[in-house]
Amino acid sequence: MSIPLGDVPIPERVLVLARGAALTPVWENGIGGLTFRTDDGRFVKWGPRHLEASMAAEAERMAWASTWITVPRVLAQGEDRTHEWLVTAALPGRSAVDPHWIARPEIAVRAVGSALRALHDALPPERCPWSWGVTVRLANAADRGIAVPERLHDAPSIDRLVVCHGDACVPNTLLDDAGRGIAHVDLAALGTADRWADIAVASMSTEWNYGPGYEDLLIEAYGVEPDRERLAYYRDLWDAT
Repeated sequence: MSIPLGDVPIPERVLVLARGAALTPVWENGIGGLTFRTDDGRFVKWGPRHLEASMAAEAERMAWASTWITVPRVLAQGEDRTHEWLVTAALPGRSAVDPHWIARPEIAVRAVGSALRALHDALPPERCPWSWGVTVRLANAADRGIAVPERLHDAPSIDRLVVCHGDACVPNTLLDDAGRGIAHVDLAALGTADRWADIAVASMSTEWNYGPGYEDLLIEAYGVEPDRERLAYYRDLWDAT
């Protein structure tokens, strides 16, 4: 995933959903999906349909999670034979990879770690209707034709079952101007799993976005000691699926 550079062609569906508002591309993912911000306070997300997750699933999960945490409000969601789209109301704050926070990585990393802990503490796993556990992830990978190494079929025991974000990479936390985590976005894979499934990916993603040296700082801000076995396992599972 990356911030688009240069001119980005605007899909016809996005133009329709914008209803005349000016559009600024803000994000591009690895499968050709695009996210635009409108000048009237909305985000329009558009991309090809994909078996790993769907925008319909994201809309459903955000509606559920909104009882306990701050997430974007869904304004519209739909799909056709090849693509899907999601329109949400913009939230206050900036992504943890906004240039303002890229220049202040220690503040951003600590905020993401503490915000992830707050998400895990707030969402009730006993009331969550979805799983993001290892069995579900392996089955999803198989549906997409991915052969996951046999060693990853033997998961570590669960340390603490929580409702995981499912894509806890640092761009998906919003920070206020004081450097506090205030909201979460991109929740299409939200579901119950060991908390280390999220911690592993969040801490690993610090290097992609800020450079080396911040992984353990995020874990410290989360409030636990690094569990090297679980970190290694869930990072390998992320890469393999």
